[in-house]
Amino acid sequence: MLHTISRRFFLSALASSTATAALAAPPTASLRPQARGGNHFKKAIADPQDIIAKAKLGGRVCYAVADARTGTKLEGGNAKVGAPPASVAKAVTALYALGVLGHAHRFSTRVVATGGVSGGVVQGDLVLVGGGDPTLDTNALAGLAAALKAKGILEVRGDFKVADGLFPEVPTIDKEQPDHVGYSPALSGIALNFNRVHFEWKRQGSKYNVTMDARSDRYRPDVAIARMQVAERRAPVYTYADGGRTDNWSVARGALGNGGARWLPVRKPALYAGDVFQTLARSQGVVLKNPKVVSRIPQGTTLATHQSEDLRAILRDMLRFSTNVTAEMVGMAATVKRNGRPSSLRASATEMNRWANAALGTTKMRLVDHSGLGGDSEMTADDMVAALVKARQNNVLRPILKAIPILDEQRRAIKNHPIEVHAKTGTLNFVSGLAGYMTARDGTEMAFAIFAADEATRARIPRADRERPQGARSWNRRAKTMQQSLIERWGAVYGS
Repeated sequence: MLHTISRRFFLSALASSTATAALAAPPTASLRPQARGGNHFKKAIADPQDIIAKAKLGGRVCYAVADARTGTKLEGGNAKVGAPPASVAKAVTALYALGVLGHAHRFSTRVVATGGVSGGVVQGDLVLVGGGDPTLDTNALAGLAAALKAKGILEVRGDFKVADGLFPEVPTIDKEQPDHVGYSPALSGIALNFNRVHFEWKRQGSKYNVTMDARSDRYRPDVAIARMQVAERRAPVYTYADGGRTDNWSVARGALGNGGARWLPVRKPALYAGDVFQTLARSQGVVLKNPKVVSRIPQGTTLATHQSEDLRAILRDMLRFSTNVTAEMVGMAATVKRNGRPSSLRASATEMNRWANAALGTTKMRLVDHSGLGGDSEMTADDMVAALVKARQNNVLRPILKAIPILDEQRRAIKNHPIEVHAKTGTLNFVSGLAGYMTARDGTEMAFAIFAADEATRARIPRADRERPQGARSWNRRAKTMQQSLIERWGAVYGS
């Protein structure tokens, strides 16, 4: 049975497969609030060191909170110590993209004919030109294929090419991640379905029927560049091999059960997009040769164009669903506009660090990518709060941040809680971050950042076990409880 998959479902599924990582240790210092007249009850509120110690996270915890309008620092611990921010880094990427590209920016994917068109025949090549759109999906490619038919295109004499050279080729966002995790695919100047392919298996007697496709809510084109073999073993569950023009996967028969599905990463984004477009064009009566990948954008006649949503809408989804591909591609697009094509993903992140220092007032930003997936990234709580205070001046970030509910002891959202939180979460193995804005009962608005990481425990996890390492889930749950306790403390001490 084909399950209907909307773009929102796709994003939700992507978010649910985001990596998990590390927390940090108790702070070395805390700025204690001075008691105000008549507010002696505040002395009974838990001290931040006690809140952190109760979480039993190990490693280090770094935090800072300030008045969001004035920037006056209210409290902090280890606030100048760098820590892995995980996906909290995406908030900085959002500010970078908005600051450089503008909220109304749209990404364009084009179909270009070289050599002219005569009588419905493309005399030269037909080129699918990637424009850096991180949200391009199968439906959009189907629209481009339909546009060719509407233009009266009947035949292509030359080659079919995919131009992906807007960004550098990145084999995987973070090489420390297992090969099969969908949140660390390859990157280039074109992406399709967040560079993930849908693998589905069903038992048929003693064998399995397996499919690899680029499904959407309207289409289900099979994919030739991604191949799957069922292997007679119990472990490892997945293996990957580069087949030149194909992604060659194998899966352990002993792990399959009766049936199931998951999204696997694509390592050849341009060939993947070309493969799917070739199928969709054929359905419109336009037969194309097998795709060739080129880096140079060709000169020619544009036959069809697909435009993305505006950048603000893209970033809202990125922050809500924590899509790594979106973060990396909008970050590199900003770097291309600011300083030309970067040599690597790390080089693009370095350019973003420079921009943040100049535009946001940060001093120690050390991000190695735009998504926060790389464990080598570092950010201080003070820097994150400085960026949030700066962004508050134009109110560009809070409206697109996700609302974070305050939970009761059964982890159910408390309705009409007096504290409102809009923030970006970040999770890696034994890493948890939360940064954003909170509004207390009396209307006081605060900017805060909390980073926790047990990097020693994180470093001991074998690469093959990094998708769901033992102990990471309970550690993350304790980290989130600690974050909420700190927020509730700040609301009581500074906002009532």
